[in-house]
Amino acid sequence: MKDSSQSVTDELKKKFEKLEKDLSLNFKDKNLLFQAFCHRSYLNENSAFYLQHNERLEFLGDAVLELVVTEYLYKNYKNPEGDLTTWRASLVNTDMLARMGKKLDFNECLLLSQGESKDVGKARKSILANTFESLIGAIYLDKGYNDSKKFIEKNLLPELAQIIETGLYKDAKSKFQEEAQSRAEITPVYKVLEESGPDHDKKFIIGVFLGEEQVSKGEGSSKQEAEIDAAKAALIAKCW
Repeated sequence: MKDSSQSVTDELKKKFEKLEKDLSLNFKDKNLLFQAFCHRSYLNENSAFYLQHNERLEFLGDAVLELVVTEYLYKNYKNPEGDLTTWRASLVNTDMLARMGKKLDFNECLLLSQGESKDVGKARKSILANTFESLIGAIYLDKGYNDSKKFIEKNLLPELAQIIETGLYKDAKSKFQEEAQSRAEITPVYKVLEESGPDHDKKFIIGVFLGEEQVSKGEGSSKQEAEIDAAKAALIAKCW
């Protein structure tokens, strides 16, 4: 009896072959690579697809990524824990991982629903960042820790020098708090204004307040992301 499950198209396989070559990867189990790029939305429109979405790989890759970055910082910098924690956060946040995903041409291989394919805003940024972590998880399962580490060292850790040199590790929240305390002698407070969506696809709208004044609001797929978005808008609103 013929298998009715939907497989990866030949055209997409060619794109994955190019990606493997560009990234100097050679997966033994190609399905792990394909799954790393499979977003939940794709399965909603392609229920016969033979693989699961990438969220479990993302969970694994996130842990591997944090360990590799933490180990690198510990071995190469004598700074106190607070500095190392801040630098790590600036390396593994959504903006940075999405930028790396875009730079590495992940967009060409993403398996998305038609709706998600058209969205190139915040949702796409989150998808690219999650895919970066999913790919790390796939590399770990297929090739082991050392190859995962090499991938991260080659494609992400070189960004650290610029982060430290330019002060990019000071995110918008830190900058807004410094300015608010210096100019107004008030510490900003963040409050959830709205929360919606299922657990796997949450949306938060958060307001940032100086005393009773709501300076701005921001949105994101996590509270942290929404707070940073709100802080960016607050800096613009206050011309700080």
